[in-house]
Amino acid sequence: MGVTGLGVRAAHTALSGGLALGLLLHPTDLREQVECGELLLPVIFVVLVLSSVLLYFKVSLMDPGFVKSEEEVKADKNEEQSIVIPQVSSSIKMRRCGYCMVKQPMRAKHCQVCQHCVRRYDHHCPWIENCVGEKNHPLFIVYLSIQLVVLLWGGHTAWSGLYFKQSWDWLKHNIFLLMSFILIVIFTIVVLLLLISHLYLISCNTTTWEFMSYHRISYLRHSELENPFDQGVVLNLWRFFCSCHLTAWEKIYFHRNYEPV
Repeated sequence: MGVTGLGVRAAHTALSGGLALGLLLHPTDLREQVECGELLLPVIFVVLVLSSVLLYFKVSLMDPGFVKSEEEVKADKNEEQSIVIPQVSSSIKMRRCGYCMVKQPMRAKHCQVCQHCVRRYDHHCPWIENCVGEKNHPLFIVYLSIQLVVLLWGGHTAWSGLYFKQSWDWLKHNIFLLMSFILIVIFTIVVLLLLISHLYLISCNTTTWEFMSYHRISYLRHSELENPFDQGVVLNLWRFFCSCHLTAWEKIYFHRNYEPV
């Protein structure tokens, strides 16, 4: 774990814990419920905050799908990887990475920050200090969903403690709730937009990298289909959230490009 990654993760934990604790200690709906002995909602809120922090660390520290050199040897033994590839245009090149010298599966990309090739590379997220790839992308979506619920609940809670008055004394006593509300609104907009964009791309079975760099990716540029991996919304979502093994994208790609019309 690098110094930058440690700092980012510490900042996320401190921010999440500090905001949650502040909302419980200031005169908000949650504090009123605690004082009245109604602990159900405050406990659920705390559990959600802890869950979002634990998911953050899980997504941040887990293997996103790094391509290992041993995959070339295991490819012949793995049923999912041992596929017969039809004759295709020579413009589609399955190349070896020029940085880490491993043979890249289709949809993999080398990350300059992580110094690894990542399977079904989506993007490198500076907030989690890790790549989002085939192995951790589903959990990344779960994390964003829970984080959004926490932010919406936190924003409502902060607003419940604000009673606006035009006085300096009021500002001194409410500065924490006011700043918390503004910060939560900003984070909510970012997380909401990120979640919506990812769900849209997942439903189309494409990645952020493929969407942004379509004309620079050879297997997309030379495909006969606009999106050779799109198998319909239902199957795309099922493969993304329910598949328990890595996917041989070459198999789907060549099957769809060369299936009878």
